[in-house]
Amino acid sequence: MKKILGMLGVVAMLIGSGVAGAAEGQAIKKQTMCPVMGGAVKTNLYVDAEGKRIYVCCAGCLPAIKKDPAKYIAKLEKDGVTLDKAEPKGK
Repeated sequence: MKKILGMLGVVAMLIGSGVAGAAEGQAIKKQTMCPVMGGAVKTNLYVDAEGKRIYVCCAGCLPAIKKDPAKYIAKLEKDGVTLDKAEPKGK
């Protein structure tokens, strides 16, 4: 009986630590889809706004992002995407 209780205690600790670990270190969901057209992003096409980098699928999507970056940042973050940080100006 003591063995079973001991094993249950270990299992409970493992489950508890796994849940805590998932909450603390959630996996980062990188941006893979363009928020404008839905195509696969090209990492050489982006807009930096509000300290974040928004990738797009084609040059045609850049004006939409530049016009209202907050709209697209909100859309991506709502989808669970963690946006890359924008490079500091002058780099």
